[in-house]
Amino acid sequence: MHATGFAALSATAPLERFAFERRAPRPDDVVIDILYCGVCHTDLHMARNHGGFTTYPIVPGHEIIGRVRQVGAEVTRFKAGDVVGVGCMVDSCQHCQPCLKGWEQDCLEGATFSYGSTDRQDGSPTYGGYADAIVVRDRFVLSVPDGLDPAGAAPLLCAGITTWSPLRRWHVGKGSRVAVVGLGGLGHMALKLAKALGADVTLFTRSAGKEDDAFRLGADHVVLSSEPEQMKAVAGRFDLIVDTVPYDHDINPYMPTLAIEGVLVLVGYMGPLSHPVNAGAAVRGRRAISGSFIGGMRETQEMLDFCAAHRIVADIETIPIQNINEAYERMLKSDVKYRFVIDMASLTA
Repeated sequence: MHATGFAALSATAPLERFAFERRAPRPDDVVIDILYCGVCHTDLHMARNHGGFTTYPIVPGHEIIGRVRQVGAEVTRFKAGDVVGVGCMVDSCQHCQPCLKGWEQDCLEGATFSYGSTDRQDGSPTYGGYADAIVVRDRFVLSVPDGLDPAGAAPLLCAGITTWSPLRRWHVGKGSRVAVVGLGGLGHMALKLAKALGADVTLFTRSAGKEDDAFRLGADHVVLSSEPEQMKAVAGRFDLIVDTVPYDHDINPYMPTLAIEGVLVLVGYMGPLSHPVNAGAAVRGRRAISGSFIGGMRETQEMLDFCAAHRIVADIETIPIQNINEAYERMLKSDVKYRFVIDMASLTA
Protein backbone atom coordinates (compact mmCIF):
# COMPACT_ATOMS: atom_id res chain seq x y z
CA MET A 1 0.00 0.00 0.00
CA HIS A 2 1.48 3.33 -1.04
CA ALA A 3 2.12 5.86 1.73
CA THR A 4 3.78 9.25 2.11
CA GLY A 5 5.46 10.59 5.21
CA PHE A 6 8.60 12.17 6.61
CA ALA A 7 11.69 10.08 7.23
CA ALA A 8 15.28 10.36 8.40
CA LEU A 9 17.59 8.86 5.78
CA SER A 10 20.68 8.97 8.01
CA ALA A 11 21.67 9.95 11.54
CA THR A 12 22.77 13.41 10.42
CA ALA A 13 20.13 14.19 7.80
CA PRO A 14 17.06 16.28 8.58
CA LEU A 15 13.73 14.53 8.20
CA GLU A 16 12.32 14.95 4.69
CA ARG A 17 9.34 13.89 2.59
CA PHE A 18 9.49 10.16 1.87
CA ALA A 19 7.33 7.88 -0.28
CA PHE A 20 7.23 4.22 0.75
CA GLU A 21 5.17 1.04 0.69
CA ARG A 22 3.16 -0.25 3.63
CA ARG A 23 2.56 -3.98 3.71
CA ALA A 24 -0.63 -5.22 2.07
CA PRO A 25 -3.58 -5.43 4.53
CA ARG A 26 -4.36 -8.89 5.93
CA PRO A 27 -7.74 -10.26 7.10
CA ASP A 28 -7.12 -9.14 10.72
CA ASP A 29 -5.77 -5.69 9.80
CA VAL A 30 -7.16 -2.18 10.13
CA VAL A 31 -6.17 0.47 7.58
CA ILE A 32 -6.06 3.89 9.24
CA ASP A 33 -5.83 7.38 7.80
CA ILE A 34 -3.64 9.29 10.27
CA LEU A 35 -5.03 12.55 11.62
CA TYR A 36 -2.50 13.41 14.33
CA CYS A 37 0.82 12.06 15.59
CA GLY A 38 2.56 13.08 18.78
CA VAL A 39 6.31 13.76 18.83
CA CYS A 40 8.20 11.79 21.49
CA HIS A 41 11.83 12.08 22.61
CA THR A 42 12.24 8.50 21.42
CA ASP A 43 11.49 9.69 17.88
CA LEU A 44 14.43 12.06 18.05
CA HIS A 45 16.73 9.45 19.62
CA MET A 46 15.87 6.91 16.94
CA ALA A 47 16.12 9.39 14.05
CA ARG A 48 19.59 10.42 15.23
CA ASN A 49 20.72 6.89 16.12
CA HIS A 50 21.51 7.75 19.74
CA GLY A 51 21.17 4.08 20.66
CA GLY A 52 23.41 2.91 17.84
CA PHE A 53 20.88 0.46 16.33
CA THR A 54 18.68 2.55 13.99
CA THR A 55 18.14 1.18 10.48
CA TYR A 56 17.48 3.75 7.78
CA PRO A 57 15.26 5.03 6.33
CA ILE A 58 13.15 5.46 9.46
CA VAL A 59 9.69 7.04 9.70
CA PRO A 60 9.18 7.87 13.40
CA GLY A 61 5.93 8.32 15.32
CA HIS A 62 4.11 6.13 17.85
CA GLU A 63 1.42 8.41 19.25
CA ILE A 64 -1.10 7.99 16.45
CA ILE A 65 -4.72 9.06 16.20
CA GLY A 66 -6.56 8.33 12.99
CA ARG A 67 -9.79 7.36 11.29
CA VAL A 68 -10.45 3.84 10.04
CA ARG A 69 -10.47 3.63 6.24
CA GLN A 70 -11.16 -0.09 5.93
CA VAL A 71 -11.01 -3.31 7.92
CA GLY A 72 -10.15 -6.88 7.06
CA ALA A 73 -12.71 -9.67 6.84
CA GLU A 74 -11.85 -11.00 10.32
CA VAL A 75 -12.11 -7.64 12.11
CA THR A 76 -15.21 -7.18 14.26
CA ARG A 77 -14.27 -4.43 16.74
CA PHE A 78 -13.87 -1.60 14.24
CA LYS A 79 -15.56 -0.21 11.17
CA ALA A 80 -14.81 2.47 8.60
CA GLY A 81 -15.12 5.94 10.11
CA ASP A 82 -14.16 5.01 13.69
CA VAL A 83 -11.61 7.23 15.42
CA VAL A 84 -8.85 5.00 16.76
CA GLY A 85 -5.38 5.08 18.24
CA VAL A 86 -2.11 3.23 17.70
CA GLY A 87 0.69 3.42 20.23
CA CYS A 88 4.19 2.04 20.50
CA MET A 89 3.39 -1.55 19.46
CA VAL A 90 1.74 -3.10 16.42
CA ASP A 91 2.16 -6.81 17.23
CA SER A 92 3.53 -9.43 19.63
CA CYS A 93 3.64 -13.22 19.80
CA GLN A 94 0.33 -13.41 21.73
CA HIS A 95 1.21 -16.75 23.37
CA CYS A 96 4.03 -16.14 25.88
CA GLN A 97 3.29 -15.54 29.56
CA PRO A 98 3.61 -11.72 29.42
CA CYS A 99 1.37 -11.50 26.34
CA LEU A 100 -1.27 -13.73 27.96
CA LYS A 101 -1.21 -11.45 31.01
CA GLY A 102 -1.72 -8.37 28.84
CA TRP A 103 1.89 -7.22 29.02
CA GLU A 104 2.61 -7.31 25.30
CA GLN A 105 5.37 -4.73 25.73
CA ASP A 106 7.36 -7.43 27.55
CA CYS A 107 6.72 -10.16 24.95
CA LEU A 108 9.39 -12.84 25.40
CA GLU A 109 9.81 -13.08 21.64
CA GLY A 110 10.05 -9.30 21.38
CA ALA A 111 7.19 -6.92 20.67
CA THR A 112 6.90 -5.50 17.17
CA PHE A 113 7.15 -1.76 17.53
CA SER A 114 5.41 0.84 15.43
CA TYR A 115 8.63 1.86 13.72
CA GLY A 116 12.19 0.66 13.51
CA SER A 117 11.02 -2.93 13.92
CA THR A 118 10.31 -5.91 11.64
CA ASP A 119 6.93 -7.37 10.73
CA ARG A 120 6.53 -10.82 12.29
CA GLN A 121 5.03 -12.41 9.18
CA ASP A 122 6.78 -11.00 6.14
CA GLY A 123 9.93 -9.42 7.58
CA SER A 124 9.17 -6.00 6.16
CA PRO A 125 10.25 -2.90 8.14
CA THR A 126 7.68 -1.09 10.25
CA TYR A 127 7.21 2.62 9.63
CA GLY A 128 5.60 4.98 12.13
CA GLY A 129 3.01 7.69 12.28
CA TYR A 130 4.73 10.62 10.57
CA ALA A 131 2.72 9.55 7.54
CA ASP A 132 -0.68 9.71 5.92
CA ALA A 133 -1.78 6.13 6.67
CA ILE A 134 -0.84 2.97 8.55
CA VAL A 135 -1.82 -0.72 8.55
CA VAL A 136 -2.09 -2.36 11.99
CA ARG A 137 -3.26 -5.71 13.37
CA ASP A 138 -6.65 -5.15 15.00
CA ARG A 139 -5.51 -6.37 18.45
CA PHE A 140 -3.15 -3.41 18.58
CA VAL A 141 -5.70 -0.78 17.60
CA LEU A 142 -7.39 1.21 20.38
CA SER A 143 -10.82 2.78 20.53
CA VAL A 144 -10.73 6.53 21.13
CA PRO A 145 -13.78 7.39 23.26
CA ASP A 146 -16.15 10.13 22.19
CA GLY A 147 -15.31 13.47 23.76
CA LEU A 148 -11.53 13.10 23.72
CA ASP A 149 -9.92 15.81 21.62
CA PRO A 150 -8.06 13.76 18.99
CA ALA A 151 -4.98 16.00 18.88
CA GLY A 152 -4.68 16.14 22.67
CA ALA A 153 -5.29 12.39 22.89
CA ALA A 154 -2.34 11.48 20.66
CA PRO A 155 0.34 11.74 23.42
CA LEU A 156 -1.76 9.52 25.66
CA LEU A 157 -0.62 6.59 23.50
CA CYS A 158 2.94 6.91 24.88
CA ALA A 159 3.31 9.59 27.56
CA GLY A 160 -0.09 8.74 29.00
CA ILE A 161 0.27 4.97 29.25
CA THR A 162 3.91 5.20 30.37
CA THR A 163 2.83 7.07 33.50
CA TRP A 164 -0.57 5.39 33.93
CA SER A 165 0.90 1.88 34.12
CA PRO A 166 2.98 2.37 37.30
CA LEU A 167 0.19 4.37 38.94
CA ARG A 168 -2.11 1.39 38.46
CA ARG A 169 0.56 -1.23 39.23
CA TRP A 170 1.11 0.32 42.66
CA HIS A 171 -2.60 0.90 43.28
CA VAL A 172 -2.60 4.67 43.49
CA GLY A 173 -5.88 6.06 44.73
CA LYS A 174 -7.44 8.24 47.40
CA GLY A 175 -4.97 8.71 50.23
CA SER A 176 -1.90 7.78 48.19
CA ARG A 177 1.06 10.13 48.35
CA VAL A 178 2.75 10.34 44.98
CA ALA A 179 5.73 12.36 43.80
CA VAL A 180 6.71 13.01 40.19
CA VAL A 181 10.30 13.79 39.23
CA GLY A 182 10.52 16.06 36.18
CA LEU A 183 7.96 18.24 34.43
CA GLY A 184 7.99 17.38 30.74
CA GLY A 185 5.90 15.28 28.40
CA LEU A 186 5.77 12.35 30.82
CA GLY A 187 5.80 14.39 34.01
CA HIS A 188 2.86 16.58 33.14
CA MET A 189 0.77 13.49 32.36
CA ALA A 190 1.82 11.83 35.62
CA LEU A 191 0.59 14.87 37.56
CA LYS A 192 -2.77 14.88 35.79
CA LEU A 193 -3.37 11.16 36.13
CA ALA A 194 -2.22 10.82 39.75
CA LYS A 195 -4.44 13.73 40.79
CA ALA A 196 -7.45 12.29 38.94
CA LEU A 197 -6.90 8.98 40.74
CA GLY A 198 -7.26 10.81 44.05
CA ALA A 199 -3.64 11.03 45.20
CA ASP A 200 -1.92 13.82 47.05
CA VAL A 201 0.63 14.83 44.42
CA THR A 202 4.05 16.47 44.69
CA LEU A 203 6.35 17.66 41.91
CA PHE A 204 10.10 17.34 42.40
CA THR A 205 11.97 19.86 40.25
CA ARG A 206 15.52 21.17 40.24
CA SER A 207 14.59 24.66 39.09
CA ALA A 208 12.23 27.28 40.51
CA GLY A 209 9.52 28.91 38.43
CA LYS A 210 7.47 25.82 37.64
CA GLU A 211 5.03 26.18 40.51
CA ASP A 212 2.14 27.75 38.61
CA ASP A 213 2.21 25.14 35.87
CA ALA A 214 2.61 22.31 38.38
CA PHE A 215 -0.42 23.42 40.39
CA ARG A 216 -2.48 23.88 37.22
CA LEU A 217 -1.62 20.35 36.12
CA GLY A 218 -2.60 18.75 39.42
CA ALA A 219 0.27 19.08 41.89
CA ASP A 220 -0.63 19.84 45.50
CA HIS A 221 2.98 20.62 46.43
CA VAL A 222 6.24 21.53 44.70
CA VAL A 223 9.63 20.59 46.17
CA LEU A 224 12.93 21.95 44.89
CA SER A 225 15.16 18.89 44.89
CA SER A 226 18.21 21.15 44.77
CA GLU A 227 17.30 22.56 48.22
CA PRO A 228 18.44 20.22 51.05
CA GLU A 229 16.03 21.68 53.59
CA GLN A 230 13.04 21.13 51.32
CA MET A 231 14.12 17.54 50.71
CA LYS A 232 14.60 16.93 54.41
CA ALA A 233 11.09 18.21 55.06
CA VAL A 234 9.55 15.44 52.92
CA ALA A 235 11.63 12.55 54.29
CA GLY A 236 9.61 9.34 54.57
CA ARG A 237 6.58 10.85 52.84
CA PHE A 238 5.89 9.16 49.49
CA ASP A 239 4.32 5.82 48.72
CA LEU A 240 5.37 6.10 45.08
CA ILE A 241 7.81 8.26 43.16
CA VAL A 242 7.43 8.30 39.37
CA ASP A 243 10.79 9.36 37.93
CA THR A 244 10.26 10.69 34.40
CA VAL A 245 13.74 12.16 33.80
CA PRO A 246 14.93 10.93 30.37
CA TYR A 247 18.69 11.02 31.02
CA ASP A 248 21.26 9.68 33.46
CA HIS A 249 20.81 11.27 36.89
CA ASP A 250 21.34 10.60 40.57
CA ILE A 251 18.32 8.96 42.20
CA ASN A 252 19.91 8.77 45.67
CA PRO A 253 18.45 12.09 46.91
CA TYR A 254 14.92 10.79 46.36
CA MET A 255 15.26 7.48 48.20
CA PRO A 256 14.99 8.91 51.75
CA THR A 257 11.73 10.63 50.78
CA LEU A 258 10.02 7.26 50.29
CA ALA A 259 7.76 5.94 53.02
CA ILE A 260 8.14 2.45 54.49
CA GLU A 261 7.79 0.01 51.56
CA GLY A 262 7.71 2.93 49.16
CA VAL A 263 8.77 2.47 45.55
CA LEU A 264 10.72 4.68 43.14
CA VAL A 265 9.85 3.67 39.58
CA LEU A 266 11.94 4.74 36.61
CA VAL A 267 9.93 5.41 33.44
CA GLY A 268 12.00 7.99 31.56
CA TYR A 269 15.52 6.57 31.36
CA MET A 270 16.62 3.12 30.21
CA GLY A 271 20.43 3.35 30.29
CA PRO A 272 23.07 2.74 32.96
CA LEU A 273 23.07 4.97 36.03
CA SER A 274 26.49 6.47 36.63
CA HIS A 275 25.77 7.23 40.31
CA PRO A 276 25.99 4.11 42.51
CA VAL A 277 22.79 3.60 44.46
CA ASN A 278 23.16 3.65 48.23
CA ALA A 279 21.73 0.27 49.22
CA GLY A 280 21.25 1.44 52.78
CA ALA A 281 18.45 3.77 51.76
CA ALA A 282 16.60 0.79 50.27
CA VAL A 283 17.37 -1.70 53.05
CA ARG A 284 16.23 0.69 55.78
CA GLY A 285 12.52 1.10 55.29
CA ARG A 286 11.98 -1.82 52.86
CA ARG A 287 12.14 0.65 49.96
CA ALA A 288 12.39 -0.51 46.37
CA ILE A 289 13.58 0.73 42.98
CA SER A 290 11.64 -0.50 40.00
CA GLY A 291 11.03 0.30 36.36
CA SER A 292 8.10 0.38 33.98
CA PHE A 293 7.98 0.41 30.17
CA ILE A 294 4.92 1.79 28.35
CA GLY A 295 2.01 -0.61 29.03
CA GLY A 296 -0.09 -3.40 27.57
CA MET A 297 -3.06 -3.03 25.27
CA ARG A 298 -5.66 -3.76 27.93
CA GLU A 299 -4.40 -1.13 30.33
CA THR A 300 -3.88 1.36 27.49
CA GLN A 301 -7.57 1.10 26.61
CA GLU A 302 -8.39 1.44 30.31
CA MET A 303 -6.29 4.62 30.42
CA LEU A 304 -8.05 6.12 27.38
CA ASP A 305 -11.45 5.38 28.91
CA PHE A 306 -10.35 6.94 32.22
CA CYS A 307 -9.06 10.04 30.44
CA ALA A 308 -12.35 10.43 28.59
CA ALA A 309 -14.32 10.12 31.84
CA HIS A 310 -12.10 12.70 33.56
CA ARG A 311 -11.60 15.00 30.55
CA ILE A 312 -7.83 14.50 30.52
CA VAL A 313 -5.68 15.14 27.46
CA ALA A 314 -2.08 16.25 27.03
CA ASP A 315 -1.06 19.90 26.87
CA ILE A 316 0.08 20.25 23.28
CA GLU A 317 1.46 22.53 20.61
CA THR A 318 0.18 21.51 17.19
CA ILE A 319 2.65 21.81 14.31
CA PRO A 320 2.71 21.12 10.58
CA ILE A 321 4.91 18.21 9.50
CA GLN A 322 7.18 20.68 7.69
CA ASN A 323 8.29 22.00 11.12
CA ILE A 324 9.41 18.65 12.51
CA ASN A 325 13.14 19.38 12.37
CA GLU A 326 12.64 22.66 14.20
CA ALA A 327 10.51 20.81 16.75
CA TYR A 328 13.36 18.35 17.39
CA GLU A 329 15.75 21.22 18.08
CA ARG A 330 13.24 22.81 20.43
CA MET A 331 12.74 19.50 22.25
CA LEU A 332 16.46 19.36 22.95
CA LYS A 333 16.08 22.75 24.66
CA SER A 334 12.91 21.66 26.54
CA ASP A 335 11.12 24.40 24.61
CA VAL A 336 7.66 22.83 24.51
CA LYS A 337 4.74 22.66 26.93
CA TYR A 338 4.41 19.78 26.94
CA ARG A 339 4.13 17.78 23.71
CA PHE A 340 4.34 18.57 20.02
CA VAL A 341 1.57 17.00 17.94
CA ILE A 342 1.74 16.91 14.14
CA ASP A 343 -1.44 17.76 12.26
CA MET A 344 -1.10 15.31 9.40
CA ALA A 345 -3.41 17.37 7.18
CA SER A 346 -0.28 19.49 6.65
CA LEU A 347 1.30 16.61 4.73
CA THR A 348 -0.76 17.53 1.67
CA ALA A 349 -0.34 21.30 2.08
